[in-house]
Amino acid sequence: MKNLVILSATALAATSGLVIGTMQAASALSWNWNYSGAGIAANGTFTTNDTPNNLGFYLIYELTGTRNGETITGLQAAETPIPGNEPFDVDNLISLNIQQLTGDGFGYSTSEGNYSSPFFASFLPTPGYLEVFSVPPLTPGFENLGLEDSELPISFSATIITVPEPTSILSLLALGTVGAGSVLKHKKPSKLTEKKLEKIS
Repeated sequence: MKNLVILSATALAATSGLVIGTMQAASALSWNWNYSGAGIAANGTFTTNDTPNNLGFYLIYELTGTRNGETITGLQAAETPIPGNEPFDVDNLISLNIQQLTGDGFGYSTSEGNYSSPFFASFLPTPGYLEVFSVPPLTPGFENLGLEDSELPISFSATIITVPEPTSILSLLALGTVGAGSVLKHKKPSKLTEKKLEKIS
């Protein structure tokens, strides 16, 4: 009986661990992203929450990748501007809509100390994506773009990477429960238990 309890507890712990692991994985989405323009090539991955807001946008909270060979070292905090593009705050939102970025876009820093912020420019005669790029020395204010700074048109795309279906893990949990139930049902009494029962009767 003791072994049976241990076996059941082990099965339950294992299947619970699988379900909890899946719930954690399901609480975040992974994305591939890329954009390019004249002399610009950037790509990498996003991690976002798994529930979009009422406009269909997900919040980016982690970013990796490269821009023109420079490693991306950090995501700019939402509601702050990248240095050199004040006072335009980023919101770090991404969607699967035709317009994938907002007018605030997202921002990041690179290993060379540069900053980039792609966004959707609805104010253009033909609305589209732009990238603001700023390099040291960084003078506060968007009107102070230096010789190396730029604001150029880009093509932008982001897609969600397929994640495992939670239902497959729930199926494993169901099988584990049925298996444990079968063991409980088909467990035969020991010889000692049989003898005790004979004495009672």
